[in-house]
Amino acid sequence: MVLTDTHTHLYLDKFAQDRKLVIENAIENDVRYMMLPNIDRTSIDDMLNLCDSFPDNCFPMIGLHPGSVNKDYKNEIAIVEKYLTTKKFYAIGEIGIDLYWDKTFYKEQEIAFSHQIQLALKYKLPIVVHSRESFDEIIKIIKQINNPDLRGVFHCFTGTLEQAQKVISLGFKIGIGGVVTFKNSGLDKVVKEINLEHIVLETDSPFLAPVPYRGKRNESSYIFYIAKKIAEIKNLTVEEVAETTTNNAGSLFKFIECNY
Repeated sequence: MVLTDTHTHLYLDKFAQDRKLVIENAIENDVRYMMLPNIDRTSIDDMLNLCDSFPDNCFPMIGLHPGSVNKDYKNEIAIVEKYLTTKKFYAIGEIGIDLYWDKTFYKEQEIAFSHQIQLALKYKLPIVVHSRESFDEIIKIIKQINNPDLRGVFHCFTGTLEQAQKVISLGFKIGIGGVVTFKNSGLDKVVKEINLEHIVLETDSPFLAPVPYRGKRNESSYIFYIAKKIAEIKNLTVEEVAETTTNNAGSLFKFIECNY
């Protein structure tokens, strides 16, 4: 069985004491591939160093997280552009709009998101979309750009079936994480109606740990519990979920051949 975690912040300080052990444990538990999204200039070096240490397992993205967008966003994006000319990345992300924490720089978030979509198109990379409390705003921008080559994943999807269908209609994947294991999330009912070919798995570790680890530090090895829950919802084996979602991820991010 081969599992893929398409969104994990393994380079963060919460893994400072046992990072190598956490990654080795994930690999030993069938999580062969881990995609690392960037946050801002402060996270790039740690992310790249980790990917250099595990080149067959960890794959970097580059982008400016909407939560890090402020008055200095142009300089931050300039750094992203510079790295794109010197290093190999597998996606532009995570990028998007976040209206949950702070709306002060909403316009700047819109501009930064649109600019980074253009970078994705220029470098022929998928985007990893952060859309907290901003789903409609994100969809509007993607539709305005209206480029059939644009592809990606809606990270940490927790929306309705109607929203999921909009994502799918745009040719994007749906990132399902630990929330699907939460008793009253309702996400299980949405997942039941979505074809597995549209889904990729993610932990968003160290955040949003699935049951039975809810409330604790999340790890990439816990992707198993997300796959297990989806298998239960869809009356499939965990192996079937692992194979399909890993192929989905491989097809999107191009870090492996689609059929491993």
